Amino acid sequence: MSNDAVSAVINVDIEGPQISKHVYGHFAEHLGRCIYGGFYVGENSDIPNERGIRLDVVEALRNLDIPNLRWPGGCFADEYHWMDGIGPKEDRAVMINTHWGGVEENNHFGTHEFMDLCEMLETEPYISGNVGSGTVREMSEWVEYITRDGDSPMARLRKQNGREEPWKVRFWGLGNETWGCGGNMTAEQYAMDARKYATYCRDYGDNKLYRIAAGAADFNYSWTKTLMEQLSHIGCQRVERKLYNAVSVHYYTIAGTWDDKGDATVFTDDEYYTTMLKANRTDELLTGHSNVMDLYDPTKEIGIVMDEWGTWWNVEPGTNPGFLYQQNTMRDALVASLHFDIFHKHADRLIMANIAQTVNVLQAMILTDPDTGALVLTPTYHVFQMNKGHQDAASLRVDAPKGIPTREVDGKELPMVSVSASRKDGRLLVSLSNLDASEGQDVEIDLRGGGLSEFESLILTADTLQAHNTPEQLEAVAPRAHEGVKLEGSTLRVHLPAHSFVTVSGALA
Repeated sequence: MSNDAVSAVINVDIEGPQISKHVYGHFAEHLGRCIYGGFYVGENSDIPNERGIRLDVVEALRNLDIPNLRWPGGCFADEYHWMDGIGPKEDRAVMINTHWGGVEENNHFGTHEFMDLCEMLETEPYISGNVGSGTVREMSEWVEYITRDGDSPMARLRKQNGREEPWKVRFWGLGNETWGCGGNMTAEQYAMDARKYATYCRDYGDNKLYRIAAGAADFNYSWTKTLMEQLSHIGCQRVERKLYNAVSVHYYTIAGTWDDKGDATVFTDDEYYTTMLKANRTDELLTGHSNVMDLYDPTKEIGIVMDEWGTWWNVEPGTNPGFLYQQNTMRDALVASLHFDIFHKHADRLIMANIAQTVNVLQAMILTDPDTGALVLTPTYHVFQMNKGHQDAASLRVDAPKGIPTREVDGKELPMVSVSASRKDGRLLVSLSNLDASEGQDVEIDLRGGGLSEFESLILTADTLQAHNTPEQLEAVAPRAHEGVKLEGSTLRVHLPAHSFVTVSGALA
């Protein structure tokens, strides 16, 4: 690629759609050491905890301003029966987690513990209901148990279990991956179930549910088409039957095949570029599903929820293959930063996104060492932290009139620079990624319609793309002040070293 400066234009006074804070959402499944050993260590643990919830994990996530947390799955959601996870812990039924390692679940972390966790995190719960092996009544009663005030069978049961006041839970998933582990249904089968489950998931009091239909895997646009047909007729200018408020989609980034996904820390430059090409297809995916939805919902009343995304590598050697534990490198950080630029671009339709997963599983924010109890913040964690100013900000269009340098990867052109921007509360935030593995890149941004009175810049990079954090090296990849940014009048000049992520933020003049 040429290292001539990339020219970009941002009209800081022309606001686009608001970037929902919920695209910075998270996902916690009963999988491996995400819940037990990650979020939850039990009241008798030597690790500082409150009612069994690990306090250093809570503190780290609060620093990200996480907007929501999805639970209990994932595939686990469709074999989870919520009544097994309430009441005295010694009386809770033991179950087998058939999807993830065949381990026994003692159900000590259930509804009350999850709601405790969300209150400690000051985040919104997103609960995935059991459609695969559950019943309409079971999910209906779960909604009643959590959200209904006054006197009713489930409200009385909640009070008997120690919670007098109902909780607020807006986000409810109507199953998960119903095309696969959630029931192996056809789109037509699931569409009928979604209508039924949505009907009996009631609004109680001022708790208004945001019902999320289990959507497609990857580029299966016909699944989205089938779900949208249940809501309106093609060409209508309004949604006639708002049984659910959003349709989900799942997309994972891998360098290899599903049988051999590639190693998390040992990879070539070619494998890195293939990874970034796969990640960049998120734009194509969201565009495709949005185009289908536009036919049935041109006013965009129904949202897209990308409630599983991220990298998926072969498990770390020596770990349980059903626990999906993997390390997290600078490559993973750039996958995340690229996703967020794409998410910002689709702010008009994308309501929520949830990285898989928060602790100790797949592209985690946090790794906890089972032997020492050490807590490790991953490179991906730092991307979320550097980008949190985009939450609920107005998106700003970024134009590159002279184009962006590309690299041919697997017969396709991959842009080597990615940029997004937003404004909120009188401040501008620009995020820039250089995807080139070995060459730096300069970017010149013409700020039109306003300028910056002051700015600060952070950079996340490392000597190698394979660099990662460990209990012995907690800050091998960590943000630091970036000196390679200059403001000359209304022009922002940014130097991006090879494989780096940079943010520039400042007060608008």
